[in-house]
Amino acid sequence: MFLNWAGPYFKAYHLLKGGAGGARGFQVQLLNESGRQGVLLIFDPTIGPGNFRHFYEYLGEELLALGYHRACADQSTAHHAHHTEHTIKQLFKPNPTDCPQTGDCNQRYGLVTLDLVAMNGQPIFIHLSRNAVLQPGFTPANSFDELLKNLLDAPPADAATEALIGEYHDRF
Repeated sequence: MFLNWAGPYFKAYHLLKGGAGGARGFQVQLLNESGRQGVLLIFDPTIGPGNFRHFYEYLGEELLALGYHRACADQSTAHHAHHTEHTIKQLFKPNPTDCPQTGDCNQRYGLVTLDLVAMNGQPIFIHLSRNAVLQPGFTPANSFDELLKNLLDAPPADAATEALIGEYHDRF
């Protein structure tokens, strides 16, 4: 199922980064904070809440496959006057392995956070960010672009995969 969304989000990221982002297709927002890079993958109604949640979980599993472990996971609900916000958060740390060339701890892409934010039960966005560890004893972090390439650069879905969208469309 991830093939329905991974590639289009990756394309949207590169279009926006290159200055050609627009209103067509999936939407992303770039985040650049001091020492942290990230992206918001904005929910698209064509995906459906259940599929978007599945996509969030898929991204977490892909981080594990990239040599990370889930250091912690939590969720919170905040009740406001006119809406309720629900956030699911995960923090991923690279598995402690040494780089053979330097003996430093290989930090891969740095510390990675993955959040899913919903309002009144409707998903709003997935927040994916990383910050590099700048302490001595760690290898330089690989680029955020490379992280997104490893997570999202996938071939387009075939017709059979696209046909599965409706099965999970309304579940959250």
